[in-house]
Amino acid sequence: MVGFQRTRFFFVRHAPVREDGGRIYGQLDLSCDCSDGHVFVALARVLPRDAVWVASNLRRTHETARAIWAADRNKFDGISFQEVDALAEQNLGEWQGLDRAAFFAGRKLTPGSFWFAPADERAPGGESFADLVARVRDAIVDLTEAHRGRDIIAVTHGGTIRAAIAIALDLTAQAGLAFATNNCAITQLDLYEGDGGQGWRVVSVNHQPWEGLAEVQPAGPEVAAPAEKLA
Repeated sequence: MVGFQRTRFFFVRHAPVREDGGRIYGQLDLSCDCSDGHVFVALARVLPRDAVWVASNLRRTHETARAIWAADRNKFDGISFQEVDALAEQNLGEWQGLDRAAFFAGRKLTPGSFWFAPADERAPGGESFADLVARVRDAIVDLTEAHRGRDIIAVTHGGTIRAAIAIALDLTAQAGLAFATNNCAITQLDLYEGDGGQGWRVVSVNHQPWEGLAEVQPAGPEVAAPAEKLA
């Protein structure tokens, strides 16, 4: 191989979940709110044409992908996505369905408490964040093998994207929890491969291309941009 071959990953977090009732949802299969039209106009504008699209097995990622396509039907005409189970949110096991506020009230909080538990703590009947990192690493390897040199748009979840950032930066799983991943935001991670090995370039983290767009070109209800909420 002469020089480097680049595979670009565009991770997009799903739109906000409104129907959780204040409860932890993790891998529960809930719908999301795609009514903020200006958000999807902005995403459709900046995401690349002719990319490979993938999503997790949870409906909120499917709904988000379709809302992006609907915002520019000409650009994304005939597009479909591959469902990749390994890109799903962390399985929070027996914590799923618990009242979120009550759960945190019963936990010891630390300055690094950006998630439900430290990265190495496995939810009863579920996964740890470190388990999620390992799962996402395998998914990235498989996607790269299948689509090397392409643009890959992965509509996934907050935990999944934090895991991908940790992989790209060669961080510990715990350090990966420090990153913000707002709903609908884009994280672009480029993988370069060549005779000398491979390496990642972090192009953007938590990029929200709709900022300022609502006042200029509203395409739906005039409401605030979606804010981050834990699963």
